[in-house]
Amino acid sequence: MTPLPDPATGVPLHLVIMGVSGTGKSTIATALRDRLGWEMAEGDDFHPQSNVDKMAGGRPLVDADRWPWLRSLADWTAEHDGQGRPTILTCSALRTNYRDLLREGGAGTYFVHLLGDKGLLLERMSGRDHFMPPSLLESQLDTLEPLGPDEHGVTIDVANPPERIARMVVAQLDL
Repeated sequence: MTPLPDPATGVPLHLVIMGVSGTGKSTIATALRDRLGWEMAEGDDFHPQSNVDKMAGGRPLVDADRWPWLRSLADWTAEHDGQGRPTILTCSALRTNYRDLLREGGAGTYFVHLLGDKGLLLERMSGRDHFMPPSLLESQLDTLEPLGPDEHGVTIDVANPPERIARMVVAQLDL
C-alpha cells in the first residue's frame, strides 16, 4: 500500500472502488458513501449504450470502447476536485494505464482494489440482474493488472462482509 499525500495539503480525496465484475464495487461504495457522506458515482452509469449493448451481448470491451468512458469518469472527478469536494467512484480500472487516466481527475485519487475468489465472483454474478454476464468474468480476470507499488491504494479480499470492508478502508485512510 502506498500512502496518499499529506492530508494537510487540502487535496480532496477521491476513492475509486475497483475490481472485476462481481467484487461488490457498488455495495462497498454505497457503504462508504453512507459512512462518509461523500458524493458517489456509479461508473457503469457513464457507459455509452453501445458499451452496455456489447457487454450484454457477451462481447468484452476493447480499449477503443473504454477510453471515452474512462475520460468521462476522470472529468467527473476533476469537476469535484476543482470544487474541493471528495468523491467515491466505482470503476473496474483493470489496467494501470486506465488508472493513470483516472488519476488525472485529482491528485488525491486512491484505489480500493476489491479482489476475490473466481468461484465466489461467478456465484455473485449469477445471482444478480446486471448487463455484464458471468461469461465475461474470464476476460476481465485476463485483463486485470494488480495495483503497483507506486499506486496509491489498498487491496482487500471481498470474502470480508461489506461493512467490514468499509471500516477497513476508513481506518486505512484514518478518516
